[in-house]
Amino acid sequence: MFSRAVRPTLSLARSLSTSSQNHAKVAVLGASGGIGQPLSLLLKNSPLVSHLALYDIAHTPGVAADLSHIETRAQVKGYIGPDQLDAALQGCEVVVIPAGVPRKPGMTRDDLFNTNATIVANLADACARNCPEAIICIIANPVNSTIPITSEVMKKHGVYNPNRVFGVSTLDIVRANTFVAELKGLDPARVNVPVIGGHAGKTIIPLISQCTPKVEFPSDQLTALTERIQEAGTEVVKAKAGAGSATLSMAYAGARFTFSVLDAMNGKEGVVECSFVRSEETECKYFSTPLLLGKNGIEKNLGLGKLSAFEEKLVADAIGELKASIKKGEDFVANMK
Repeated sequence: MFSRAVRPTLSLARSLSTSSQNHAKVAVLGASGGIGQPLSLLLKNSPLVSHLALYDIAHTPGVAADLSHIETRAQVKGYIGPDQLDAALQGCEVVVIPAGVPRKPGMTRDDLFNTNATIVANLADACARNCPEAIICIIANPVNSTIPITSEVMKKHGVYNPNRVFGVSTLDIVRANTFVAELKGLDPARVNVPVIGGHAGKTIIPLISQCTPKVEFPSDQLTALTERIQEAGTEVVKAKAGAGSATLSMAYAGARFTFSVLDAMNGKEGVVECSFVRSEETECKYFSTPLLLGKNGIEKNLGLGKLSAFEEKLVADAIGELKASIKKGEDFVANMK
């Protein structure tokens, strides 16, 4: 169902070379960080973006000056510190938020909660005040909690639109496509594995049974593949040995998702991406499934589709942790002063 034919925006290279002319103003909040810099570079390289507003608490004037010399049409401006945050968001149609601290070895995404929850809540508050109709794409972990936080903050301002707040889980799909392609000797650009659930550990549920092209694995290999996709972030954290977490692949995935949002805003049809959003598909208030994107964000939630028995168990095993992470985010905003 979610074949490459249905998903014309899936290849980042294709999005970078698209001839579509748009005039979107995009903000990157956390633009000086390990994800923010390469993400901003990819966005600057796209004809879908006309204005790029880069915000962080340090170094953004330098990052903006550097990127502004690139021979593409997007105008780049840097904003630094809380006093300039409102100005950065004025008139933005899409806001991408990679801000926050990265994982170190031995840390789970949930260990980032105390620091990143406050950062995301403050940035969501600024979005609600300055660009309440913008599409918000949250990369900051733990996504399973930062999306409920963003939603609750927007509700406090009376501007919450569940079709416009997205948790960027695209890296899970990118990894699943890559790992399946490696095992089967396929071109990863031609593989599409939907990944549902959440964006942490066992809440990451790759639907190998729905992969296009169709692939099959013996049960032991399927279990190992699923676990590798679920723990791929930790694989990178360990390999970087204290120097951070996945930044370059996350920037690629964040750009891919942003380009899909922009393509859909431009009227392109058949744009489908998985994302962690407000959902009625399971007993969890938020859940990632394939979404048909449109001019105003989510056009249609395509649901879980037909699951194998193995995948049904993965969903059942994820629900408890997901509910707890969602409640943690909601409680954080409820208790904010």
